[in-house]
Amino acid sequence: MKTTENAVRDRKGFARLTLVIVLIFAVMGASIWAVSKKTSDDMADAAILNLNENLNLVESTVEAIQDSEAQFQRLLATELAAAGDPAAAVERLGKSDAAALISVVPEGADVGVSNDGAPFDPASLDFSGGGAIKGLPVSQAYVNAEGSWAYTVKCPIERDGVPIAELYTEYTFDAIDQSLPQGFYGQRAVLYLMDAATERFVLKPEGMGERDAGHVNLEDFYRANNITDPVILSMVADGVANRENVMFAHKVKGTEALCYLWSIGDGTTYLVGYVPMEAIQREAQAVNVALIMVASITIAAFCLCVILYGFNRRKQARARRAREEERALHAEQLAQALRAAEVANESKSAFLANMSHDIRTPMNAVLGFTTIIEKEADNPAKVRDCAGKIMALGRHLLDLINDVLDISKIESGKASLTLAEFDLGDSLAAAESIIAPMARDKGQTFCAEIRSVRHERLIGDETHLNQILLNLLSNAVKYTPEGGRIWLRFIGLPAHSNALEHLRIEVEDDGYGMTPEFLKTIFDSFTRAENSTTNKVQGTGLGMSITKSLVDLMGGTIEVESEVGKGSLFRVDLELRIPEEQAAGYFWERAGIKGMLVADASPAAHGAIAEFMEGTGVEVDGAA
Repeated sequence: MKTTENAVRDRKGFARLTLVIVLIFAVMGASIWAVSKKTSDDMADAAILNLNENLNLVESTVEAIQDSEAQFQRLLATELAAAGDPAAAVERLGKSDAAALISVVPEGADVGVSNDGAPFDPASLDFSGGGAIKGLPVSQAYVNAEGSWAYTVKCPIERDGVPIAELYTEYTFDAIDQSLPQGFYGQRAVLYLMDAATERFVLKPEGMGERDAGHVNLEDFYRANNITDPVILSMVADGVANRENVMFAHKVKGTEALCYLWSIGDGTTYLVGYVPMEAIQREAQAVNVALIMVASITIAAFCLCVILYGFNRRKQARARRAREEERALHAEQLAQALRAAEVANESKSAFLANMSHDIRTPMNAVLGFTTIIEKEADNPAKVRDCAGKIMALGRHLLDLINDVLDISKIESGKASLTLAEFDLGDSLAAAESIIAPMARDKGQTFCAEIRSVRHERLIGDETHLNQILLNLLSNAVKYTPEGGRIWLRFIGLPAHSNALEHLRIEVEDDGYGMTPEFLKTIFDSFTRAENSTTNKVQGTGLGMSITKSLVDLMGGTIEVESEVGKGSLFRVDLELRIPEEQAAGYFWERAGIKGMLVADASPAAHGAIAEFMEGTGVEVDGAA
């Protein structure tokens, strides 16, 4: 009977103990929740206020620089108006520390002159964005002849209230970089300057945050930081369209952060980036009090639970925890070993597959030329021709292997360009010598052309350009059925400067095509279109990722259009420097030629030659 009563008493005591513990933890949980909510709200408000203040400071600095540029331009316009001939006066100015380039276009004229003596064509600038600095129109951002991001401000030159010319002044974003304060949230933030019209990042200020590879434009910023919420994307798009400030919370690299797009002036330029919450949260008095309250409640609850729980459970709890920790440790060790083995296996497989993917194409060409040599051994000319092509392919294979082995450099932003003078026709011929045999083997038609390109001798990284061509063309051959057609086009487009050649590379095929869903991830690593037709094609899915990285490294853009069953079209836009001795006007100016007479019965010939000579400073007249 006594044993039964003791058992009942123990059960009642255990029930009361359990109830007390539950009540204590309920009170503690409610208190912690209330304090945590208040702390979170206070810290969020302080973080937003702190970030607003700092962004307003940077905005004021940039606007002050632009205001001083506008004031300088108005003063210069006044001085040029006082001169007899503004165009002649600007030529006498020479190089200026205040602006990268100063140009004057007389009223009614299409072309003007710059302070460096070169002709100036205002049609190469885009003022359609409607932006202005202190009432002066400002162009979209572009890469100038020196390879720096720049913008141009336009100002009228008036004499007695009558416009006599237009003053165009080019400023680089480097001047803004030099004037910004050093240090931004202890180098933990990220800050870029974005041209609102093109959404391209034109400046990563020194001392204003860490650097991330691949942030070339707003779309890359979204992709790098995994910003995919349609609501956020729509809010940002509306804000930029209305030239308003946008700020939102988002988890970046596993850390809560505040992302922002901060309008400067009338919205022609934006500050874009993010700041980790922990970097801007101030340790206000409210936060300290909340932390002390949470710590006190936790300690009190812990002590009370230990007393109520009793010494008789301590050994059991310790033994149980020791067993659980040991099992957890063994499980974690096994999981780590498994992950390490999987990573090593995937790395090895990816490396081997990647090498075979990119080496197979030129190696097949080498084997083909070797077969020709074997069959044509008595034909020295044929043997020399094939040997030369094999040598070129061998050099290309060596460069390709080095590029594949250095892919980590591209992804980490440590890759560099090797700039040298090269012939665009040689690049086309090299690509054709590799791709044409592959196309013939599949019964395909391969067409290549160069159209409207002003200069075929250019300065750039020929190895990277050839790798881009081979990646795009080899994929076109793989994903085009027998009897299909493949086109490679080099097209010349209007450039921002006479010192640059704006080159568009188009690779088109009438093959299988791609779905809209796959187009969204085509430039991600190890992605391939998956369907019953394309699954027959082998590949790592790394080629398009390498191509996108190389195009970004060369300062260009790549786009793709595709429709299932109709084929695909890739466009790569690059701006490459022209050798000085081939720049527009260099030959004619050196030879002292200022005029040209075209004698031809066809008016079309007159127009074609006049268009070709545009920008050289030579006047062209026609006669039948």
